[in-house]
Amino acid sequence: MPLAIGLALALSAFGSTAAATSTTPAPVSQPAAQTVQQQVAAYFADIPIMVDISRCESHFRQYDASGDVFRGEQNNQDVGVMQINEHYHLDTSKKIGDNIYTTAGNLAYARFLYEQEGTAPWSSSQPCWGKSKAAQDLARATN
Repeated sequence: MPLAIGLALALSAFGSTAAATSTTPAPVSQPAAQTVQQQVAAYFADIPIMVDISRCESHFRQYDASGDVFRGEQNNQDVGVMQINEHYHLDTSKKIGDNIYTTAGNLAYARFLYEQEGTAPWSSSQPCWGKSKAAQDLARATN
C-alpha cells in the first residue's frame, strides 16, 4: 500500500507540473535572421543601384567561410559587402563612426560614399552593374 500512495503522489505531482507548464505562455518566436543580401536590399531600398553594386563587388558577402571579413580578390584592402577600400576610407569611416568590418557599418559608410560621390567609388565593377535596370533608371533620372 505505501508503494501505491508514493506512486499516486508522484503522478499527481507530475500532473500538476504538466498543468502549470501548459498555462505558461509560449516563447515569442523571433523572425528568421536576414541574409546579407536581404540586409543590403532593405538598407538600399531607396538606392537600388547599390544593391546591384553589392552583388557585383562581393556577391553579398560581408564575411568569408572562416568568419573573417570578406576581402577583395583583386585588392585585399577592399573589405566587406560593399568592398570599402581601407587605404582610402578607413580613417574617414572611423571618424564618422562607421565600422566597415561589420555589415551595418559597411553599408552605412557605403551610403555616405554614395551621397558624396555617387557610384564613382565602385567604377571598377561598372561593367557588371552598369547594364542593370537600376543603372538604367539612375541614368534616366540624372539626364
